[in-house]
Amino acid sequence: MNSNLDNTIADQLRATPRGYKVRSAWMRSIVTFLMVSGPGLIVMEADNDAGAVSTYTQAGGQYGLSLLWVMLLLLPVCYFIQEMVVRLGIATGRGHAAMIYERFGKWWGRFSLFDLLLVNFLTLVTEFAAISLATQQMGISPNLSIPIAAVALVIHVTSGSYRRWERITCILCLLDLTWVAMAIFCHPHVGAMIRNTLMPTVPGGGFTVSLVFLVIAIVGTTIAPWQLFFQQSCVADKRLRFADLKWARLDTFIGACFTVIVGGAMMIVGSVSYRHGLSYEDPAKMADAIRPFFHDDFVRNGILIMFCNAAVLGTTAISLSSAWAFSEVRGWKHGLDTKFKEAPGFYTTYALCTLAAASLVLIPSAPLQLIILGVQVLAGIILPSAIIFLQLLLNDHKLLGDRWVNKRWNNIINWTIIIILFALSLILAAQVMVPSLFPAQS
Repeated sequence: MNSNLDNTIADQLRATPRGYKVRSAWMRSIVTFLMVSGPGLIVMEADNDAGAVSTYTQAGGQYGLSLLWVMLLLLPVCYFIQEMVVRLGIATGRGHAAMIYERFGKWWGRFSLFDLLLVNFLTLVTEFAAISLATQQMGISPNLSIPIAAVALVIHVTSGSYRRWERITCILCLLDLTWVAMAIFCHPHVGAMIRNTLMPTVPGGGFTVSLVFLVIAIVGTTIAPWQLFFQQSCVADKRLRFADLKWARLDTFIGACFTVIVGGAMMIVGSVSYRHGLSYEDPAKMADAIRPFFHDDFVRNGILIMFCNAAVLGTTAISLSSAWAFSEVRGWKHGLDTKFKEAPGFYTTYALCTLAAASLVLIPSAPLQLIILGVQVLAGIILPSAIIFLQLLLNDHKLLGDRWVNKRWNNIINWTIIIILFALSLILAAQVMVPSLFPAQS
């Protein structure tokens, strides 16, 4: 390990929370956690975006509670991947895109950046598609709701304060607890819910095209490539230190638990349509389809509002991951604590991504729900290559030193995850090239 990194770690490990005077150890721990927390919760819950709502509710609508076990399996996967991102962000103080360029060269750097920007932009289109679908169901024209949402999202980020952006975004994350309330309101069979969560089973009909497609979509929407870039840049922007690492890990673990619980709740809400044999095109129409089975409109209105909330969370996080990554590679000044005039390239990239995606959604007759689900599958295919870069960086002793590189057990877990994700991607590719590989009907 180089001397500069040695000195930095030593200074950081001796540091105490800045600006606070607390006497008791437990109060100091609470204050430190509150200062450090945010990136983990945001990166995880923002991934419960519009695509997640569509994917999880469709899983519930097609298979009832049968795929809840997939959510439980994804909990440790979410945590281990993002924990590596936290360590890398603290050690380098730089974003993921910049580190790939530095360690693997321009070709691989451009490859990873192109993948990120492409998937991010398509995902942004799905976020605004969700706002369009939900507000239409509320009786509001997309020609009004989409421009308002786009402008509000730009204003939200360009305020020049990371702390203000983080607090507002965390509140939006916590609003997703409404999904848990709606799931309870749907009165799921508790025994079936526990059994399907703890015991992996294949739904009736076996491995079909729709099941394979949906499982890959669930993986793609629960663990997305943009999360790696977003959290590392977020950690660097917040200037976290190695003394903060255990609290950043706790923040990430809480975020992982939160997102899996909320995702499971979405699946439970979707299972109402499965129980009653209903069909629908998207979550907004599902809200009206299941409306007759409740005494009031809490679930119906909750689905529509939370669909919009998910889209807003996804848009701000995904646009920021693109802006951070592009600015790092270009060498532009960036960060949410900078004013627009100090970082025009960073904020302009964010605004252009947001406004361009919003404009595409206003094209008449666009197949919005198909785009939403298709992007989740594309993200699932691209994810393994993104994780490989992360895995290689976390085994770089020159970069992290002997103390912070991956341990042997880290590598065993991470390579297992990568192999499984590659297998899912190959299954999907094989199905595309050989349509008869899986039976068409269950």
